[in-house]
Amino acid sequence: MKNKTPLAVIGTVAIDEVETPFGKRDRAFGGSASYFSYAASFFTPVSLVAVVGEDFPSEFLKILQEKPIDLSHLKRTSGKTFFWRGKYTYDLNTAETLETQLNVLTEFSPELRFESPPEFLFLANIDPSLQAEVLDQVGRPKARFVACDTMNFWIEKKRPELLKVLARVDGIVINENEARQLAGESNLIRAAQKIHRWGPAKVILKKGEHGVLVFDEGRFFALPGFPLESVFDPTGAGDSFAGALMGYLAKTGDTSFENLKQAVAYGSIVASFTVEDFSLDRLRRLDLKQIEERLGLFRKLSSF
Repeated sequence: MKNKTPLAVIGTVAIDEVETPFGKRDRAFGGSASYFSYAASFFTPVSLVAVVGEDFPSEFLKILQEKPIDLSHLKRTSGKTFFWRGKYTYDLNTAETLETQLNVLTEFSPELRFESPPEFLFLANIDPSLQAEVLDQVGRPKARFVACDTMNFWIEKKRPELLKVLARVDGIVINENEARQLAGESNLIRAAQKIHRWGPAKVILKKGEHGVLVFDEGRFFALPGFPLESVFDPTGAGDSFAGALMGYLAKTGDTSFENLKQAVAYGSIVASFTVEDFSLDRLRRLDLKQIEERLGLFRKLSSF
């Protein structure tokens, strides 16, 4: 299929097993690219680049087909789908990873067939070598804005490759613990400044229920988390945040600091819906009107 979507993401499409204080799901639809693309699709069409195995359920595929998500780069191959098993205690900001099976991801080599390369590209949490491979194929300056995510595993195991990716991207979206580990700094301000010097002009630090910090070439913006009474499953909240953020940037075509603040607010709101149910269940019951209504309330709560 030929592709003219303004936004593309490469990441994982996964089968998860998740346990929280409020319940358990043995076979939940997960993966960084799954949450990202579904959240982004509220604002713009998005192309998903990922791989799944023979065991990937058809009902999960149908969930992605509910939205304007181009699946022509979703490859199905022999073997098992990427699997993650995790557990949350009453500190819902941190998941305990109990098991990770890379499975078909170990042999994944994306072959991109974009008729018109996307102007916005997100390299979700995946092997930095794969992130670099996608960057090579999309090319600059055709991709006008590229951002990435990462995690502690890649920071520890593939730091040289990750630093090469950071030198080529415009922005990074990571959580506060990953920022401290990556920069070797306990103070988030110094950590963000150090990461910025390695390449990304925009450094966005997720702080879970405590909000988000944004650093953009000397400018600083802080946003609190939206207060929630019910949090059932935080899995995918960060990916949903990044998806809505990038989706809004791609929709508006504006990466200025002022518009980035708007995009971060939309990301925070969509993520606040994600955690209200397991997997993508709450996002599937969501529409843009509900997003705008909660954003309006958020503006009132966070202004003085």
